[in-house]
Amino acid sequence: MTATTGATAVKGFRSAELGWPELHRIPHPPYRIPVVGDALGTNVRTPVQESVRLGRRLGPIFRRKAFGKEVVFIGGAGLAAELADEARFAKHVGVGVANLRPVAGDGLFTAYNHEPNWQLAHDVLAPGFSRDAMAGYHPMMLDVAERLMEHWDRAGAAGSAVDVPGDMTKLTLETIARTGFGHDFGSFERTRPHPFVAAMVGTLTYAQRRNIVPDPLLPLLLRGAARRDRADMAFLNETVDAVVRARQASGGGGRGAGGGDGDLLDRMLETAHPESGERLSAENVRRQVITFLVAGHETTSGALSFALHYLARYPDLAARARSEVDRVWGGAVRPDYEQVARLRYVRRVLDEALRLWPTAPAFSREAREDTVLGGVHPMRRGAWALVLTAMLHRDPEVWGADAERFDPDRFDAAAVRARAPHTFKPFGTGARACIGRQFALHEATLVLGLLLRRYELRPDPAYRLRVAERLTLMPDGLRLHVERRAAGVPSRGPVAGAGD
Repeated sequence: MTATTGATAVKGFRSAELGWPELHRIPHPPYRIPVVGDALGTNVRTPVQESVRLGRRLGPIFRRKAFGKEVVFIGGAGLAAELADEARFAKHVGVGVANLRPVAGDGLFTAYNHEPNWQLAHDVLAPGFSRDAMAGYHPMMLDVAERLMEHWDRAGAAGSAVDVPGDMTKLTLETIARTGFGHDFGSFERTRPHPFVAAMVGTLTYAQRRNIVPDPLLPLLLRGAARRDRADMAFLNETVDAVVRARQASGGGGRGAGGGDGDLLDRMLETAHPESGERLSAENVRRQVITFLVAGHETTSGALSFALHYLARYPDLAARARSEVDRVWGGAVRPDYEQVARLRYVRRVLDEALRLWPTAPAFSREAREDTVLGGVHPMRRGAWALVLTAMLHRDPEVWGADAERFDPDRFDAAAVRARAPHTFKPFGTGARACIGRQFALHEATLVLGLLLRRYELRPDPAYRLRVAERLTLMPDGLRLHVERRAAGVPSRGPVAGAGD
């Protein structure tokens, strides 16, 4: 079948001078050096945060060059809104994302627009994120959250701090594995991260490092890293193959997990496209499972971790969110699916965390045809730009002079209605936006509600937020002390909730 995004078939890195005929109009850092370009002094560990800082000085559109490769960056809301126009622009696979293709191939996140498996997989899997399917996943999300709370109860009783990013990674990996694929990694029974997580982090980190190191120097500078990356990719493939084999041997053990029509893996293995009758190939099933296991937990764990950081830092906001949970959920031991969407302030907290620290911090867009961006910058067909979501979300023309301040009320209904469209893009944009965004938002809102109802969050007074980058963003070294709240809600055995 044919992909419907209508984008170009340009593959591989395309330097900006090939697609932007008037590149001289776009500012770049001063003191550009021949060959090296703007790379001198670059912090290879935090390229996104460095680019955001650079954009504050250079403006809403700027460019950076390193070792002959030049990229145009967009951080201003007006230009980003133009790039969101699906009639003129489409997703561009590049700058990090393309480096994941050796393991994820033509999965939903890494497929080129012209590859037919993107549309096939999207159409087959989209019903797995319907409202009915989401309601079917909800009890399993609760089960995994209860395992997290058992772990936090033990830590709190012992007076130990909890590793927030580590525990959120365990939570979200188990959630997508159980709801989507009927698999239990046993993360909360381990003292160290599951090897799948270690391999995933290694693959993401290597993909980001590939952006920085020039191709001729790869054998010299990244030989050992490339060898580890091959081992990491092999482990990811072996793990996913074992999950698929177990399902095939069981004859469809996930049937009914997603509201009666099977879980995501059942859909991948058994469902034909409603119009063409095509099915996903075995190779593409592997790529989709890897895509969902990685993307389905890595970004959500980051969003939860940032939200918990701010809730612990601002106890007045946490009290307001906790009061809403107590009021909306009342004495329900296990809130039902509909009750989660009623946590409107908790959702604002989550959205504001995603505004300041979008865990997928950038996305690329390419021109479908020759066009002019902002009425000033000509672009040839296939020319592309990298939208810095973390800069877009801080544009003072949209978010005000206090854009760096954490304020969940930026997302109350009136404020959202007053804002221009395309100014909040934590899940990308257009036809290729994240297919699982409602899954992620429901899971994260549910978990925040459960944790707020059960615990007081105590930060380390000496901690200052540090953000690690591995294509995604994650708080680095965030640990909190948790204290069970004094009053309780109706009990469900050893994992009783707590609340006023």
